[in-house]
Amino acid sequence: MPPRLPKKADFPSNLTFTITPPPSNHPPTNVLILLHGLGDTQQPFANLAAQLNLPETACLTLQAPARLPFDLPGFHWGDDFVFDPAADGAMDPDPGFAKAVELLADKVIADGLVAKCGYAPRDIVMFGFGQGGIVALAVAAMKIRNREVSSSSSNSSGGGDTGNEVSSADTSVVPSFGGIVSIGGFLPSAAKMPTSNKPKYPTPVLLCKGNRGSAITEAGLRRLKDAFAALEVCEWKKKGDGMPANRDEMLPIMRFFARRLRSMRGVPEGAVEIS
Repeated sequence: MPPRLPKKADFPSNLTFTITPPPSNHPPTNVLILLHGLGDTQQPFANLAAQLNLPETACLTLQAPARLPFDLPGFHWGDDFVFDPAADGAMDPDPGFAKAVELLADKVIADGLVAKCGYAPRDIVMFGFGQGGIVALAVAAMKIRNREVSSSSSNSSGGGDTGNEVSSADTSVVPSFGGIVSIGGFLPSAAKMPTSNKPKYPTPVLLCKGNRGSAITEAGLRRLKDAFAALEVCEWKKKGDGMPANRDEMLPIMRFFARRLRSMRGVPEGAVEIS
């Protein structure tokens, strides 16, 4: 059975989110999950999802579960809101993301998109800004229970690798998602790194960052290169890791989407992908 468009009942009732369907008459072949940054809400990214209007792609825009402290507006993805005394009281950029990662991996992806809506992990692409990128990268480094990805290849046809088949003997697997775009988001310290006898994580990653004043340190970049088998780095000629501000900055992201999003249009019914 092909995947279906997600609906409100597929996800926890306490989750704030927006579902943006694909263009008219397009099947919801892919899902793009959009994750905002620190201190934001889901609404600006829901607007972005509508503007992208990606073919055959339903967009799921999530709001972080934790409110900012001190009655500040907006939300954050961290387990806590920690200030680092060693950094002149600046906010700790890596306060732990276990709760948000569990929410995204288990409740949204495994229980919602995979089990209820029929998507394979390969059909799911994530776009995260700042903390949202951190959470997406951490999910891509997680093992997912076999029941959550078994038979996922039955939903995969129309181009590209599946990258997530597992045998009945497997108890867990690190799945290959369709891809991740992370703007200024690093792999958190709690994420497990591949070991010498295990391959790197298979999900393709596009990392976007400023060429100066970036949250991605040299050590953080090395950690990403050591963790992911397919890492592409786009370094914008500007300070900081803000959202893309013009066509030139957005172009690498759209090219990544074009490579990683599947298309079923023109594929005969019942066709089987051979990879």
